[in-house]
Amino acid sequence: MRRKDREITDLNKIAAIMKKCDVCSLAFFDDEYPYIVPLNFGMNLVEDKITLYFHGANAGKKLELIKKNNKVGFEMNCSHKLLLGEKACNSTMEYESVCGNGIIEILKEAEKREALTYIMKQYNDKEEYEFDRKSVDAVVIFRLIVSEVHGKILKKQ
Repeated sequence: MRRKDREITDLNKIAAIMKKCDVCSLAFFDDEYPYIVPLNFGMNLVEDKITLYFHGANAGKKLELIKKNNKVGFEMNCSHKLLLGEKACNSTMEYESVCGNGIIEILKEAEKREALTYIMKQYNDKEEYEFDRKSVDAVVIFRLIVSEVHGKILKKQ
């Protein structure tokens, strides 16, 4: 990373930024261009390993691309605040961001409810969730095992 003064290397601080985010964009390998899609997500941090969870339809482009190549990139960001300077070139944006890559896989039926719980916990503090079997059966759940992750922050205050 070029701007070492903005780099975050502490995994717990990176996870704290991830917890503030509400969308994670995934980048898949496609034939000519990358295919990027914003998704709701859930996260689990155990020791020094981050795992991300996503849900989607039982058919479609994401599934096709995962089956062709399950290596993906991801990005999420939050805490945006525009800081206007007297001149346009003196303006900047405060932010917190996380980028990384890893291997994504489709979960088995038995693993879906736990993954859906991580997704729900990203958006509220409830401890337990009730899932309708028909709804659970209708979705595919993806698990992204993070191989590499980088955090970056710019806060002027």
